[in-house]
Amino acid sequence: MHRLPPLAAALVLAASSWSAYAAEPIAGRYFTADGSGIVAVVACNNAMCGKLATIVKPTPGAPTTDVKNPDPALRTRPFLGMPILLGLTDQGKDWRGEIYDPRRGKTFKSIVVRNADGSLNVQGCVAMFCQTQVWRPAR
Repeated sequence: MHRLPPLAAALVLAASSWSAYAAEPIAGRYFTADGSGIVAVVACNNAMCGKLATIVKPTPGAPTTDVKNPDPALRTRPFLGMPILLGLTDQGKDWRGEIYDPRRGKTFKSIVVRNADGSLNVQGCVAMFCQTQVWRPAR
């Protein structure tokens, strides 16, 4: 019978315990922090993504397309259905990927955590500086 050396056995046990930790599921529909829209968070490929599913409070006279996007080819795409959360992957205690802000035409690193009350803490980060919003479930 083969025996694993103590260090190898410890690594096998540690690796198996790491896989037991998973971030809380985040699939669902959420009001943005200002209540102007609802983002539907769903599985996409091997990650989670969020698209603007409903515009709750349209701003009169404001553009309805992605006019501030740095890519001219995307400036005519409508806000409705637009990807907002991109490529979020389970990092054990949170989900990490990117968030797109159509009001500024910028994409930021993002960290998303599900709270006990079902809301999401959604962070947009530049370097080590992050801003957090709370998105409430849309029921």
